[in-house]
Amino acid sequence: MSMPPTPPGWYQDPEAPSHERWWDGTAWTPHTRVAQAPAVGHGLAPAGPAQHSGQYPGQHSGQYPAQHSGQFGPPAPVASGGPGGHAKVVALAAAGVVLVASIVTGVVVLGKDDKSDPGASTRTSPTAEATAPDDKPEPTVTASPESDAKVLEDQLNGITMPIPEGWERPKNTVEKAVTMTTEGTYPCPGDAGFCYHGRVTSRTVASGAGSDPEVAAKTDITEAADSSYDRDVIDRRPYNGITSHTELKSEEVVVAGSTGYLVRWRVKTGAGNGGYVQSVVFPKPGTDTLIAVRFAFDADDGPPLSLMDEITKSIRRIGDKGATDGGVGSSIAP
Repeated sequence: MSMPPTPPGWYQDPEAPSHERWWDGTAWTPHTRVAQAPAVGHGLAPAGPAQHSGQYPGQHSGQYPAQHSGQFGPPAPVASGGPGGHAKVVALAAAGVVLVASIVTGVVVLGKDDKSDPGASTRTSPTAEATAPDDKPEPTVTASPESDAKVLEDQLNGITMPIPEGWERPKNTVEKAVTMTTEGTYPCPGDAGFCYHGRVTSRTVASGAGSDPEVAAKTDITEAADSSYDRDVIDRRPYNGITSHTELKSEEVVVAGSTGYLVRWRVKTGAGNGGYVQSVVFPKPGTDTLIAVRFAFDADDGPPLSLMDEITKSIRRIGDKGATDGGVGSSIAP
């Protein structure tokens, strides 16, 4: 004699025995809940659609689980269990399903990267979602990979610059800009963390800064100094703040074929010996938008200051590797 179909209801989840999943009468749905405690005087909670001595899962006192009137989603909880011999049958069925669930769970864990199960990414557990920590890291920005590993490319702004010997493109950085740093780190002298002896970043100048490179550079140098030696982008004070600064340079330069402006400071800090900060601002090739290339070199064990000039002179438009575009000390473009 053929068995009647299993009616809709909450049954033990074969992939998570501690939860129950809604069976819509023909298939499992995405809806789950924490397993309900069995009612006093009744047997075990139903173990899911399975063969069982002619009794329906979840049936008790001749009543079926509540229907959901064609609405998608779980109905109100249904009492589980059954009196007398039915409880024994359900208990045996539950034990069998638990064993199968354990095997299935093991397979799911071992093959969690297998994308052959289209429903795996949509099944969720409310309990797991409620307790998951919200500690997502700060978004990071890295340079785009190139065939030439020794060139830093800022595709957004259309420029490149050479990566000096002993420098690298960090795989991850809290800087929201294209970045290169000296290789290796050291413990910051102020707040806990790790610092670089040298760092160069390329970014678009905020639209409110205007179109004059000199004005923008004299404004940007303050932010460049603060983010490097006063308070960084994740609110640490790696050098216990800036105590004073001295302007070393303030002059026009030609960068990537355009007239720009350069400002350089020597900053002293509350911890450590501070360093040198430079902001070079120039027009983005073919536009009126301004680009700021920022430099930060430690005074102790940092790169030589002459490297700031060399990198500035070597900034190129993307695809223009052979041209001599000028730089520090060159004549000003018309």
